[in-house]
Amino acid sequence: QVQLVESGGGLVQAGGSLRLSCTGSKYTFSGYAMGWFRQAPGKEREFVAAISWSSDQTDYSDSVKGRFTISRDNAKNTVYLQMKSLKSEDTAVYYCAARAGSGYYIQEYEYGHWGQGTQVTVSS
Repeated sequence: QVQLVESGGGLVQAGGSLRLSCTGSKYTFSGYAMGWFRQAPGKEREFVAAISWSSDQTDYSDSVKGRFTISRDNAKNTVYLQMKSLKSEDTAVYYCAARAGSGYYIQEYEYGHWGQGTQVTVSS
């Protein structure tokens, strides 16, 4: 059974940094593309970043481009989201997602497997 578990969330001041991790079962990472999404209070879940299985392709939403970096370590079955220069508007529950495929995917409906989410709160 596919399982994804996020960690690394917490409270940080504006301008600070956090690194989120998402660890999946071995089954999950074999040939799977990964993505990060977030959902702020009262808003719909939105795309943040995506990475292909081989890490040769990545994509970011305009709101985080230049501040966030997605990466993965397939040997550890883990995908990361390094977040820098955090802003209050980055406050949200962050979810990682997985789907089989060789490319990268930015639409929520394209992912079939989701973690439970981790809260990131940025204080101004």
